[in-house]
Amino acid sequence: MQKIMLVTGGGRGIGAATCRLAAARGYAVAINYAGNHAAANALVEEIGRAGGRAIAVQADVADEHAVQAMFKAVDAQLGRIDVLVNNAGIVDTAMRFDEMDAARWQRMFAVNVIGTMNCARQAVLRMSTRHGGKGGSIVNISSGAARLGSPGRYVDYASAKGAIDTFTVGLAREVAAEGVYVNAVRPGVVDTDIHNSSGDKGFVAASVAAIPLQRAGRPEEIAEAILWVASGVASFTTAAIIDATGGR
Repeated sequence: MQKIMLVTGGGRGIGAATCRLAAARGYAVAINYAGNHAAANALVEEIGRAGGRAIAVQADVADEHAVQAMFKAVDAQLGRIDVLVNNAGIVDTAMRFDEMDAARWQRMFAVNVIGTMNCARQAVLRMSTRHGGKGGSIVNISSGAARLGSPGRYVDYASAKGAIDTFTVGLAREVAAEGVYVNAVRPGVVDTDIHNSSGDKGFVAASVAAIPLQRAGRPEEIAEAILWVASGVASFTTAAIIDATGGR
């Protein structure tokens, strides 16, 4: 049976790289997107041309009902998922904490934390042996910012990713005996267009000096870590947070 992976925020950056790698390794892939249908559909077509199987599914992960509908759509079109990659996330304009407002914090946590929880809940309901499932793997995408705090830039984003780390450990221990593995991958500075949201297009280049490997990461490198921890090869790894930060 072909394994099925759902990648949230799968139309760009790390998410898209994960979809490509998963398809190349034999997964059927559900590519979630919030608003950019063109990018998600183009990736579906790319995977199809390479001989893979993929669908695009729209949902704002912060919306519980939209997430429920998304999982039902994947059930109907591909089957019950084996792997969930909680990749969807946002940043915002770089600024000091005391310049931010509550509306920004609420949006940051709604997408980055509540969105992850919404999707993880639906995955557990399908994967857990307690609910008649056959097990599975959840990989949450955290950030090196959870350790560094992102002072003067986006401490709200860093705080949201810190919540993801805690959620990963707690959920992993809760469902471990039910056949569900839960881990997180914590990327450092990766060369993707998500940083454009900060308003600082030079952020990646300016960060290189602080990275021991002296370069930014590539989305494909993070995808490799995600696929490893999601696979049966990592059979004794759960509640782990894997740093892919170039040593920072």
